[in-house]
Amino acid sequence: MKTKIFILSFVALLFVNSIHSQTRTTVNASNSEISDNLDLKAVASIFGDSENLEDFEKRLNDPKLKISNLDLNDDRQVDYLRVIESVEGNTHLIVIQAILERDIFQDVATIEVEKDRYNNLQVQVVGDPYMYGNNYIYEPVYVHSPLLFSYFWKPNYRLYYSRWNWGFYPRFYYYWRPFPIYRYHRNVRHWINYNNHYNYVNVRRSSVAINLHRNVRANSYEIRNPERSFERRNSNVSNRYELDQTRASNGNNRADDNNRVNPRNTRTEVETPRQNTSTEVEVPRNNNQNSSPRQNTRTEVETPRRNQSESGTPRVRQNKEQNPRNSSPRENRNSNSRR
Repeated sequence: MKTKIFILSFVALLFVNSIHSQTRTTVNASNSEISDNLDLKAVASIFGDSENLEDFEKRLNDPKLKISNLDLNDDRQVDYLRVIESVEGNTHLIVIQAILERDIFQDVATIEVEKDRYNNLQVQVVGDPYMYGNNYIYEPVYVHSPLLFSYFWKPNYRLYYSRWNWGFYPRFYYYWRPFPIYRYHRNVRHWINYNNHYNYVNVRRSSVAINLHRNVRANSYEIRNPERSFERRNSNVSNRYELDQTRASNGNNRADDNNRVNPRNTRTEVETPRQNTSTEVEVPRNNNQNSSPRQNTRTEVETPRRNQSESGTPRVRQNKEQNPRNSSPRENRNSNSRR
C-alpha cells in the first residue's frame, strides 16, 4: 500500500512540474518582439551628438548608456553593434550590424546621409525590414548641425569600417544582460535629445544609398530564423510604426511612449539628463576566456565627455526657446545652422 502511495505521489509531482514548465515557456514566448529592443530615435539622437563614426559606434555600445537591448543570438548578453560605411559621390551609407558569431552579422538599421547640388542635407534612419518591417524610417532634424557632417565631404575623408569582431572588442566595452522591455524604454528615453525633431516617413529618398546597401547588407540571422521576421511576428501590421499605433489604440502599450511620433508642426521640449560626449581610445583585445569568448570581465572605465563645436549645414534648425537644456554642456556649441 505504501508503495502505491509513493508511486502516485511521484507521478503527481512530475505532472505538476510539467505544467509549471509549460506555463513558464509561454510567458517567455509572449515577450519576444525584437523591434522593442533598439529605439531608432535614440540611434538618430546619438548619431547627431557624435564627433565621428568611431565615436558613434562607441555610444551605441557604451555600457553606461545602454542604447541597445538586442540579444539576437539568445546568449543572455546584449549584442555588440558594429558600424561600417559605404560612400558614393555625395551619399554616405552607415550600416549598423549586430555581431552574432565570428564573421556572422545581422543588419539592424542604416543611416543614409545625402547632400544635393544646393548643399541641402537629407538624413534618414532606416530600420531593417526583417527587424522593423518595411519602410520604418525616421528623418531627424537636428537643432545643431552634427559635427561629423563637417568631415563627410572633405577631400581626404577616410570611410569608416569597424575593426571589431566576435571576442575582439574595444577596451571600454563589457557585456550586460538585456533589460525587461519596460525598463529598457524607461532608460533609453533619457538619451533622446528632444530638442531635435524626428519625423516618421515611409519612403527611402536616396536611390544611391539603396544600391550601396545591396552590396554590404548582412542577414545571417534572418537566413537562420525566417520565422522570426517582422511580418511573421506581426501579420496584421506592415511595420513598427503601425504596431505602435495599434498598441496605443488598444491601450496595452506599457513602455512605448517614447516611440510615438509627434506631428511635424509640434515640438516637444523636455529636460534630459546630461550625456557623455567624450571619445575613448580603443585598443583591440583578444578577450580570451576559459568558458567562452562571450564572457568578458573587464572593468568599466569612467571617461568624461568633451564638448565639440558644431559646423553648420542647411539641414539644421535653431531652437531659441529658453529651457533647462540651454544651460547644459550640449548647448556650448557654435551654431551656424540655417533655418
